[in-house]
Amino acid sequence: MVTGQPGVDHGVSTMLAPRKGGPTVLRILLGAQLRRLREAKGITLEEAGHQIRASHSKMSRMELGRVGFKDRDIADLLTEYGVLDGQEREAMRALARQANAQGWWHVYSDVMPHWFEAYVGLEEAASGIRCYEVQFVPGLLQTEDYARAVTKLGYADASAEEIERRVRLRVTRQRLLHGSDPLNVWAVVDEAALRRHMGGADAMRDQLHHLIEVTKLPNVTVQVLPFHAGGHAAAGGPFSIVRFSEPDLPDVVYLEQLTSALYLDKRDDLDNYLAVMERLCLEAEPADQTAKILGKIIDDL
Repeated sequence: MVTGQPGVDHGVSTMLAPRKGGPTVLRILLGAQLRRLREAKGITLEEAGHQIRASHSKMSRMELGRVGFKDRDIADLLTEYGVLDGQEREAMRALARQANAQGWWHVYSDVMPHWFEAYVGLEEAASGIRCYEVQFVPGLLQTEDYARAVTKLGYADASAEEIERRVRLRVTRQRLLHGSDPLNVWAVVDEAALRRHMGGADAMRDQLHHLIEVTKLPNVTVQVLPFHAGGHAAAGGPFSIVRFSEPDLPDVVYLEQLTSALYLDKRDDLDNYLAVMERLCLEAEPADQTAKILGKIIDDL
């Protein structure tokens, strides 16, 4: 039970910001904390929403970290939940202000779909990403020329300047692979993606050489799912599993579609996709064979 007594630990003052990441993750953390406070007090979403003149759906989105926070709403909810200690209230309100800040990717908002912004924010704070790709090399592992060819394919009518901004966004995201606390990436790539020419033979050859080099990084693993593997568990299409080291951040399955994306964080969905990912890793060629396989594909160009 949450009380308003000073000195009683509500979990607010001990709530930490993630070790890395931007406002997207802060919103998730703050939303999860608000949910815990509400549930500990035995208050329904409807009752909480009434306090801040918000609908059930808005309250749900707030607790999932999918919308921003108004300072007045945070203050009213904390009062309703019995959090009256000034220091704890200020800690929550300060976190809300940080969560409302714009991420580095905001400068690319003119060329980035709104449904993709959430993924970039999650990627920024992730400890690891496991993905399966059937048509393209994973974005974090693409060369500029390859990324340019893929972008032109999806935005055939875009200006040269817009194409370059989209490519720059993709290349900027790749800095996550380096540094003192790099992102771990484990990708299973269908052989079709590696043999499908993007940008011409020279660009494809450079891309394959780049894959060989990037897999030398200790935080990058690439497996090839060969044609002879036949049908497989991920016949439905590509997907990514974004994982976090913070216990308050649930893993997320990301499914990108032509003009939108799905974000799945329910336990059953996650378990199903993790099981599929494990089967793909078993069906794919071992990671220590990837460089040899890529070399053979380069020879075939």
